[in-house]
Amino acid sequence: MERRIFGKTAMAVSALGLGSSEIGYEDVKPGAIDRMLASAVDAGLNLIDTAPCYGNAEELIGAAIGDRRDKYFILTKCGHSSGLSHRDWSPALIEPSIERSLKRLRTDRVDLVQLHGPTDEVLRRGEVTAALKRARDRGLTRFIGYSGDGEGAMIAVKSGDFDTLQISVSIADQEAIDGAIAEAAKRGMGVIAKRPIANAVWVKPAGSWLDSYFRAYRDRLKRLDYDFLKASARESVAMAIRFTLSVPGVHTAIVGTTQPGRWQHNADAIAAGPLPKTDYEMIRERWRIVSKPNWVGQR
Repeated sequence: MERRIFGKTAMAVSALGLGSSEIGYEDVKPGAIDRMLASAVDAGLNLIDTAPCYGNAEELIGAAIGDRRDKYFILTKCGHSSGLSHRDWSPALIEPSIERSLKRLRTDRVDLVQLHGPTDEVLRRGEVTAALKRARDRGLTRFIGYSGDGEGAMIAVKSGDFDTLQISVSIADQEAIDGAIAEAAKRGMGVIAKRPIANAVWVKPAGSWLDSYFRAYRDRLKRLDYDFLKASARESVAMAIRFTLSVPGVHTAIVGTTQPGRWQHNADAIAAGPLPKTDYEMIRERWRIVSKPNWVGQR
């Protein structure tokens, strides 16, 4: 699988990463995670993104990785107390949250810790960011980042405090392409695309923990009415993920799944490379014509 140098972190990350929210929320068994990671490694994946608020995802990943820690770049998040006694977004929460993640992940250091969807005011005050920097200085993480959307993403990027940005970008979520992602690229930041296939809502039934995202993306894609979504699920998903990875400035796209075989399908899709310019511009132009001002990413 293609490797991309992850901004100023200089990590050579795989173009496709594993998002672990489904693992934590959908009661995936340890054996299934072992198979999924094996399948992902076979496909060339080397990046795993998780968070303490994703159920028991950190524990499951830590157990599955075992002595293979050096094969992966491990990314987690902080900001939500998720059972700790400190209140959300208090500076005192940051280091205990990271220390808990390290214990769950069975490692002494992660590669990246990201502030996870803070309010814009939290970012402007800077106290939590300062606490995250102290954790980095202690050696708990190599790099620090921001995960979120909308105005907060631009505030984070322009602050100059963060090494990376994780943000929504897909065929149904393009607001950031000319905004925070373009600004991040100017500053040499690593960019992680979350929800890069818009949860593949055009091929899935409604009714899950992602239902709020399903509703928003279903409505947008109904209005956008891309012709390629009428193709088979495998073909349309491939088109969607190739679009996201064709966005200038995007280094890696994290996709969540509980099905080991999906990794090879996704790897096959991105092996075809970026979308032809005509296909990419068709999707961008359709967005410019149809999108509404409130079609921004969801935290």
